[in-house]
Amino acid sequence: MTSVRKGQASEPMSREAFHARFMLPFFDPAFAPEREALERLEDIAWKAYKEGRKAPVTRKAGEGFADPEYELSVEWLETRARLRKAQDAWSDSATPSRVLLINASPRNDGTCPGEMSKTWRMLQLAKSEFEVPGLECDVLDLSQLTSDYARRIHPCKGCVSTAMPLCHWPCSCYPNHSLNQTGDWMNEIYERWVAAHGIIIFTPTHWYQATSPLKLMMDRLVCADGGNPDPTTTHGKHPEEAKSIEMKGWDYPKHLAGRVYGLVVHGDVAGVEDLRRNLSDWLDWMGLVDAGARARLDRYVGYYAPYATSHEALDADSDMQKEVRNVAHAVADSVALLRAGKLETPDQKLKQPRPK
Repeated sequence: MTSVRKGQASEPMSREAFHARFMLPFFDPAFAPEREALERLEDIAWKAYKEGRKAPVTRKAGEGFADPEYELSVEWLETRARLRKAQDAWSDSATPSRVLLINASPRNDGTCPGEMSKTWRMLQLAKSEFEVPGLECDVLDLSQLTSDYARRIHPCKGCVSTAMPLCHWPCSCYPNHSLNQTGDWMNEIYERWVAAHGIIIFTPTHWYQATSPLKLMMDRLVCADGGNPDPTTTHGKHPEEAKSIEMKGWDYPKHLAGRVYGLVVHGDVAGVEDLRRNLSDWLDWMGLVDAGARARLDRYVGYYAPYATSHEALDADSDMQKEVRNVAHAVADSVALLRAGKLETPDQKLKQPRPK
């Protein structure tokens, strides 16, 4: 049995430090008349923090779990139920085909930039190609993280690196009410990925890398690749139990395998090829299937031209617009093959000798 290493975590906050942190959202003088009410709420929050009330509402896991008596978060159980329902619909040939289009640009005209993103425009070009009977299109706009009130994707806590069974599917790290880590958008995003037969990610390139919203979502999807669907086996977050399970052998279930994907990656100077490869490798690793070479697009818009005229550059690039539409067509064709049971890959019968 491997040992569990300790000693990195910081000391718990003092009451004074907690007060300063708690009051940050109420800087606006308009809150001043409610000072007494805020003090009462702060006292409740302080007690929750001191007692570590991560999941204040629980119920027994019940039938189908390794430990039916273990108390599981009601919020986690509700998310799990939605994912199971979405998976059932995904598997049912009678349901409409569903394509998830993801805008990964943080820019929109409802926040500081004051202008929509080119990425959003490309997504709309693709979306118009999916307006056919028997196909539903779901648009996930990650730019809402920058423009919506209290919209959040909390960062991954890296449970996998302690032991894969400690990473639960869906993620059980959030919400953590004792730390005010609530309102996590991923509980909805997981469901939308599960429901999709095809997925297209549209993204700009930021400093040779994925955008901040996209990377947050990617990291939190780690639980879809090998995640433990039964938190009662580790009795919540007990690293010793998780390590013991992994050392006995773990099968790394790929909860999103078999879905079709496409990519539209763009930039203005450098990095689009590397980012497109990184995203392709990531999706391949999770068991998704690319829709062919025409479905993996990386292009420059307004190469070394002013940012101020980048929308005009996209207007003028009719070939790229057609290429974006081709990504949509390639994914639509592959989704049709998938639903008909005819989508095959040459290596689909090969067993991975070193799963991870």
